[in-house]
Amino acid sequence: MTARWLTLIGLGEDGRASLSPAANEALAQAALVVGGARHLALAEPLACETLAWPSPMDQAYPRILARRGEKVVVLASGDPFFYGVGSVLARSIPAEEMTCLPAPSAFSLVAARLGWAQQECALITLHGRPLEKIIPHLFDGEKIIALSWDGATPRNLADLLTRRGFGASRMTVCENLGGPRERVRATRARDFALEDVDALNTIALDVVADRDAGIIARAPGLADDFFEHDGQITKAEIRALTLSALAPRRGELLWDIGAGSGSVAIEFLLADDRNAAIAIEANAARAERIRRNALALGTPQLQIVEGRAPEALRGLPAPRKIFVGGGVTAPGLLDAALDALAPGGRLVVNGVTLETQALLVARHGALGGALISAQIARAEKLGGFFAFRPALPIVQWTFDKPC
Repeated sequence: MTARWLTLIGLGEDGRASLSPAANEALAQAALVVGGARHLALAEPLACETLAWPSPMDQAYPRILARRGEKVVVLASGDPFFYGVGSVLARSIPAEEMTCLPAPSAFSLVAARLGWAQQECALITLHGRPLEKIIPHLFDGEKIIALSWDGATPRNLADLLTRRGFGASRMTVCENLGGPRERVRATRARDFALEDVDALNTIALDVVADRDAGIIARAPGLADDFFEHDGQITKAEIRALTLSALAPRRGELLWDIGAGSGSVAIEFLLADDRNAAIAIEANAARAERIRRNALALGTPQLQIVEGRAPEALRGLPAPRKIFVGGGVTAPGLLDAALDALAPGGRLVVNGVTLETQALLVARHGALGGALISAQIARAEKLGGFFAFRPALPIVQWTFDKPC
């Protein structure tokens, strides 16, 4: 087994001042030190070869691997394994060949400054990610600590919060924490007027929801008016039934075939932030609508494939879950879905028309699974009174593919 040749050192803004003896010894013995230009400056003096991260960073990985067996140090901010370079390097370098000497992360420093219990906060990163990723975490009383992308992130986030009914939220912008240029400033989102925010900043949010705030519930079956749609939407009650049948588990990939408004795929992603989903939709206008819905509901990671199934399914990564809500009777669609489904995966199909329902009854007879019928009625005005107006009944077939 190769000895531990790579040392990951977490740096704070105070540079070497707070490094442990082990970290200083690793730097003294290093043949190569890799880091951002800022990190390399903070670690001075260095008597060995240095390498500043190129853009893109992955261009440096072969050069690091080529030095296997020599003493190499990689510098990072705070904890290299908390939204840091450590997990990226670990894809190519076994943990047994690395030593990690972390410093307090930005999350830890912010929590310490504000007196917040870190385990009770939502810890997220907006670094290189769409700002909308924060939306599912916005509810009254939540505490959020978010890594920024740049100096404009706090103002952009304040604008988003205000638009969505969270303008009363208290924002604390923490810049250059732990160093001589540390600065901590607070404001209400709707009153944001902070100038000259340093690119190296982290944001703490104490969320306050206005009465009309767009809070996203954690349970499946969001109200239909959360989604922009043209009538092609799995209605809230049936969607809740469908999500229950799909039974999302952490890290699973869903195909939503005939996605319509994208409501099922979006709620699948909301079930866990490590889930993935691909919405397949033949109608171009609906595909654009799905993109807008995904952004509005904080799931910008939703992948959208514009095309008609089963042809549009070719080349897509194998899913663990498939939902078919439209185009069920297209020739070869169900067979293609079953072929693509990973062993042990689950297929859920909703049918409204008699032709589709007959097809699902036949598939259930041939393959088994679970078959249910469901109908929802909603109270609506009828003259001066109310009456229940039933929606079209659906038949739902659920099938688990054998391992």
